[in-house]
Amino acid sequence: MGATARTRTGGADDAGADTLWTATPPLWLRSLPVALLAALVLAQGVTPNQVELGAYYAAVAPLAALAYGAPGTAITGAAVLGIMLLPRVGAGSLIADEFGAVAVITALSVVIAGVRQHFRGRLEVAGSVAEAAQLAVLTPVADRVGELRCAALYRAAQRGALVGGDLYDVRSGPYGVRALVADVQGHGLAAVGTVAALLGAFREAVLDQPDLQGVAARLERRLTLDAVAGAGGELFATALLMEFPGDGSHVRILSQGHPPALLLRGRTVLEMRCEPGPPLGTGLPGLPAATPTTVPLRPGDVILAYTDGVTEARDSSGTFYPLDDRLTALLAEGSDASPRAVVDAVWGDLQRRTGAMDDDVALLALAVPGAATTTSGGRAGSRRPDPGPPP
Repeated sequence: MGATARTRTGGADDAGADTLWTATPPLWLRSLPVALLAALVLAQGVTPNQVELGAYYAAVAPLAALAYGAPGTAITGAAVLGIMLLPRVGAGSLIADEFGAVAVITALSVVIAGVRQHFRGRLEVAGSVAEAAQLAVLTPVADRVGELRCAALYRAAQRGALVGGDLYDVRSGPYGVRALVADVQGHGLAAVGTVAALLGAFREAVLDQPDLQGVAARLERRLTLDAVAGAGGELFATALLMEFPGDGSHVRILSQGHPPALLLRGRTVLEMRCEPGPPLGTGLPGLPAATPTTVPLRPGDVILAYTDGVTEARDSSGTFYPLDDRLTALLAEGSDASPRAVVDAVWGDLQRRTGAMDDDVALLALAVPGAATTTSGGRAGSRRPDPGPPP
């Protein structure tokens, strides 16, 4: 999951584009009553005396009730009534009934503004509490976790929500820095409970599970128990787990049915292939458990993990967003390859090409500044020509 400028979790500076307005009204709305009053005065000034525009002044006070509180509406209404009594504006041709009607409408507008201000205050409190609760579930990722430089972006599909069905986290523990990107069944507020449960399980597992299989097993158990507690309802999630050792020489990746991460090496975009296991919570018999794949890293490498809300977004022709191709093009155009720049570039390009999206979107970019070259384990490949293992 607000005000006109509430920052959404880990995002770029486009917050408030799809959140509810409860804070200070925008400048254009606050200027509208004054502009209308000035236009009426000017119109009356150039209109023959026998033509009276007094009835139109009744529109000023209701507009003020939208833009100001009760005191501001009362002041604006008093100014309107005073202007209507000026000789050139209204006196002489002003109909008494018109003046009385404007006075009554002004009084009612003051009452409406007071009631609106009261409920807006209550809505702001409720919005602040809801935002704090959602941010407690999906806390913003720090710019640096251990040796990792991090950047993330989250956009929930449900209007006004900060958290939906996607999640990510980066935590440092006794076994290195571990990262999680996952997509739970469903999206929007209905999936927030599952997201909170998985994040809690991950944060505990980072501290006491010595390997990624143990972390994945902890997440699987959490989903299974929650499904049983929910009267047998099905719960499942795709997940991508990553583990970085202290020297930053490589990353271990374990996939539970999640889209593969991308490795940005210079101006090249490589797919970090690994043998995926089934999604968490499916409990499918006979399928082998997921095993980690080790991928060597070089200095300057950036890893971009994402959820399918990115790659399943469609443009006006119905074409899916080609993330790897677009990212390659953005890098070729000279885009910065830092984690924050990568996240912002992908999000901006996604918005330009696809417009409104009906699924949650999560992006997580990670870089190890001191990563050293190694020849052990894993491989990374392109979705186009396979360049073979990184040297």
